[in-house]
Amino acid sequence: MPKRDFLQIPDLTADEIRELLDLARKMKAGKYTKRPLAGKTLGMIFTKSSTRTRVSFEVGTFQLGGHALFLSARDLQLGRGEPIKDTARVLSRYVDGIMIRTFDHADVVELARHASVPVVNGLTDHLHPCQVLADLLTVQECVGGWEGKVAAWVGDGNNVANSWLHAAGVLGFELRLACPEGFEPDREVFDRTKELTTVSIHEDPEEAVQGAHVVNTDVWASMGQEGEAEARKLAFKGFSVDAQLMRHAAPDAIFLHCLPAHRGEEVTDEVIEGAQSRVFDQAENRLHVQKALLVMLME
Repeated sequence: MPKRDFLQIPDLTADEIRELLDLARKMKAGKYTKRPLAGKTLGMIFTKSSTRTRVSFEVGTFQLGGHALFLSARDLQLGRGEPIKDTARVLSRYVDGIMIRTFDHADVVELARHASVPVVNGLTDHLHPCQVLADLLTVQECVGGWEGKVAAWVGDGNNVANSWLHAAGVLGFELRLACPEGFEPDREVFDRTKELTTVSIHEDPEEAVQGAHVVNTDVWASMGQEGEAEARKLAFKGFSVDAQLMRHAAPDAIFLHCLPAHRGEEVTDEVIEGAQSRVFDQAENRLHVQKALLVMLME
């Protein structure tokens, strides 16, 4: 069989996403005891630091019987200018799969083009598909799935927002995004999704959150944008998820955040620690969905 990569949510069909989440739930419940990665190695390339991505992939690979190899930019010749296509072809001779967390999405596409083993996008500045798989599992667990449901995004139209748009397009749920002017999600991703399902951009967070079953946000300044932090605080004034905003959502709505959170900025401590918050279930679910993904791609 030809190798498969996972660079974005649309690399999977709706049925494949459902199958993957079914397997992830089985793994989470302790009903999956196979070790299909025995004798196999996952090479993990990091040019961006990480807590959840590194630990979840490393632990998940171990639990499936395999070995995960951490490779920072300092450990690889990539850091000294080796072409990505050369790194891809060399690593493919050593490992059985590659996960990469980096800045430029084009680098991940180039890596996948030249690697002969499966490549997983652990995060780029453009997309964060593994995070959104975990979010979807959390939505399934907490509100019974996404059919007939409305999801709201409040804040920066960043990589996670783009992947939520992809998920809405593949699965067909409604997604409303509240973003300040100039901080909307990728226009091409939005326009393509608009042809597939109901998506909208709002300047008023209350409009986006009204009746929503899922309220989601992320930091206002992502990794690599630290120099813009103060300017972004001004731009995002009024876009914090607080208790008052959550009251506009459905009574049984859940709050999600991919973490790390800047409490007091994009979300208040009251919300992230409140009864509607599912952020730590969401973080745990990274482990389970990524294990299911590795089985799908590497078994």
